[in-house]
Amino acid sequence: MKPKIRVIVVDDSALVRSLLAEIINRQHDMECIGTANDPLIAREMIRELNPDVITLDVEMPRMDGIDFLGRLMSLRPMPVLMISTLTERGAEVTMRALELGAIDFVAKPRVGVANGLQELASQIVDKIRVAAVAQVRRLAVAPSGVAAGAASRPAAAARPAPVSGLLGRISTEKIIAIGASTGGTEAIREVLTHLPADCPAIVITQHMPPGFTTSFAARLNSLCQMTVKEAVHGERLLPGHAYIAPGGKHFSIARSGANYVAVVDDAPPVNRHKPSVEVLFKSVAAHAGRNAYGIMLTGMGADGATAMREMRNAGSYNLVQDEASCIVFGMPREAIAHGAADEVLPLPQIAQALLGRLRGGSDQVHHRI
Repeated sequence: MKPKIRVIVVDDSALVRSLLAEIINRQHDMECIGTANDPLIAREMIRELNPDVITLDVEMPRMDGIDFLGRLMSLRPMPVLMISTLTERGAEVTMRALELGAIDFVAKPRVGVANGLQELASQIVDKIRVAAVAQVRRLAVAPSGVAAGAASRPAAAARPAPVSGLLGRISTEKIIAIGASTGGTEAIREVLTHLPADCPAIVITQHMPPGFTTSFAARLNSLCQMTVKEAVHGERLLPGHAYIAPGGKHFSIARSGANYVAVVDDAPPVNRHKPSVEVLFKSVAAHAGRNAYGIMLTGMGADGATAMREMRNAGSYNLVQDEASCIVFGMPREAIAHGAADEVLPLPQIAQALLGRLRGGSDQVHHRI
């Protein structure tokens, strides 16, 4: 019999600790082996009990969750699921937690916590299961011994140089579509920060709930050569811009004459997701064809795999992240299984490969794998 997933719950609220422990213990495949009301107690508990996953509150006494996470991921990396509050500050802190190595997060309500957590129970346990099988990486340690970046980030981060210089004149019909889920916030950052300011328009679906994509877009905009923003219904999609699906809404593209425009709607979930990569990729297959480039990054499940194959059938060139560099290989694995990939590459090589295709032009013969 497969061993149960052993979870420690770290939260300063006795009510939340009790609710999360009860939700976890209802599952046949997991158990809550301990709870802690602050990170210092949690540190000793982790040493003693060696859990498979911990859930971690952001705002904690004695040491906040972000400081604790930075230390944990530099000294003893392990799967962490953040429990964040649905506030603007909570969203910003959550983005920081994902940067430091948290696998994913759950957004708890500010009021009605008891009912809210019960309504989120299936999401919580699904994310614990994903965290338990995710690939965790050690955070680099600064010379001072504190995790690099664990201190507050400066308000204006320096923009890194792209892989190489500007692309020059490229057809405005070119468009790049990116899909991602678990682990995707950092994977998307890795790709976008190495692309030049005159890159073709980029459209992105990252599985994320309402209230968090604004902070995600703002963080990327501070780091990238191009402009990064949430997509707005009806706006023209311009070169030098990356557009992120708003949390809790579907994002697709349409044509208006020679231009691509954003379509943002509130239709039902697709593949249990909203936004859904399937929705975005299907629209790119229909409206961009051979002018499109598809990128599938880390994530759980199969969202987008079928539509990415449709993109390839329509003439797009598709890059898929390889297993070794994924936090979770589910979505890339399914894309490969559906015959949607032209190249399967480690994450650090994807931007360079994309630029090579863009510079090579549409007359290049596609190498099909």
